[in-house]
Amino acid sequence: MADTDTGAIPPKPLGKKELVADIDRTRADLARTIDAIAERVSPRRNIDRAMEEVRQNVDRSLGEARQNLGRIDPVIAGAVAAAVAIGITALFLLRRRRR
Repeated sequence: MADTDTGAIPPKPLGKKELVADIDRTRADLARTIDAIAERVSPRRNIDRAMEEVRQNVDRSLGEARQNLGRIDPVIAGAVAAAVAIGITALFLLRRRRR
């Protein structure tokens, strides 16, 4: 046979007011839980959350790109611009000679 006597004092039965208050607390907790679940599974809210995440990622990427622009060495940028200008000029002159 199992011994059910643990030596603990059984809880005092709740009165009507305490029982009603406990039910009201449980009902409020349940309502908050249901609202939270509805918020999580709402298609509109999921779209809004996804769009906000995309906006934040774009903003962060643009910020990083702006920071990187300031890091470009002006000498290298000038050399690249000169190389492009020389290449375009050479192509222009070669096409002109063929005519």
